[in-house]
Amino acid sequence: MMGTLTQYLAVLSAIVLTVQSQSTFTEYIERRLSAFEDRIAVWYDQTQRYSSEYREFKNQILALVDGLDKEREEQRRSLELATSRIERVEREMDYLETRNPAPACVEVDDKLIGKNADKASKQKKPKQVKLADCREMIASIKAMKIVKKLETTSGLWTKDLMSDSEKVYIFDGVGNDTIYEFARLRDLTDFSGLVKAKKIKLPYPWAGTGHLVYKGFLYYIRNEPEFQLIKFDLKNRTVADSAMFPAEQQIPVYSLSPFNFIDLAADEQGLWAMYATRENEKHICLARLDPKTLDIEQMWDTPCPIENAENAFVICGTLYVVYNSKLRSRSRIQCVYDVNGIVTNELAPLVYFPKRYGTHSSIKYSPRENYLYAWDDGYQIIYRLAMKQKSEL
Repeated sequence: MMGTLTQYLAVLSAIVLTVQSQSTFTEYIERRLSAFEDRIAVWYDQTQRYSSEYREFKNQILALVDGLDKEREEQRRSLELATSRIERVEREMDYLETRNPAPACVEVDDKLIGKNADKASKQKKPKQVKLADCREMIASIKAMKIVKKLETTSGLWTKDLMSDSEKVYIFDGVGNDTIYEFARLRDLTDFSGLVKAKKIKLPYPWAGTGHLVYKGFLYYIRNEPEFQLIKFDLKNRTVADSAMFPAEQQIPVYSLSPFNFIDLAADEQGLWAMYATRENEKHICLARLDPKTLDIEQMWDTPCPIENAENAFVICGTLYVVYNSKLRSRSRIQCVYDVNGIVTNELAPLVYFPKRYGTHSSIKYSPRENYLYAWDDGYQIIYRLAMKQKSEL
């Protein structure tokens, strides 16, 4: 009996010790949890404070950025306004100069616009014009003359590039079946619009601004149903010949003049065509044409990019490609390709055009006069070229 009681007391003591140990452990756990709760509370308070400071800092930065954006926008608007005013003043001055030329420039202006041509023809025989020396290349744009301003942004104006004719031809726009003919350049400048011009209705509509007049014939592009070269006799008003352009899957040859798929050019060596295809969609192709049969004699893949190109012309077998930008900066000759390999693009000078208007929708080189006839944002312009020897490269 005593043994049983002793065992009972031992068990009871063990239970009491176990309960006490559990109580102590529970108190320890509670103290640790309380400490954790205190740390979490401190962390939460610090996080709240940091979050509040971050939001305040972020709001300050956003306010500063917003202020900078507003100032930048105001500066941009002021710059655009100043640029537009400068351009407007330049255009007005250029146009006024065409209407009221300065006395010191009368002789040059007379050469450009054909003043006193009739009087000179009565006094002496016409002077034979010497073609440019093919040992030369463009050094710079020596002078420019704004001849007229028409409402149409894009178009083409030219003379017969290889004859003594004083007639001037206007392609108003980028597609039509009628062209305008003036007897001389003075008639174009003396009258507003095209009211005094003779209308020539063509048998097929023309497309783009890549056409030219060469030795009494109009060479123009027809693009329906396929790209076709038409040789039109301006004297007899008849089609002398026609030919399908052999290139396949053609694309616009200039990215800034997407209406031109074939651009014809003339120089001292004959006729040329600039074009582009999907096979070589990043660069301009050049072809030499036979003026009589319209056959293609030879083709070249040039390194001149299509991107940002606005127009091109050929002088002595050298292709000059004019570039601009989508935001309209000054036009520049940035790529040169010589089929004879004499002039290299790396050594050729970077030539800038004097004024910034829009984009040259057409540029035609006159070998007899050493001029460029250009149409820039509705302005009919003559550029006079300064040349230099290729041996100077």
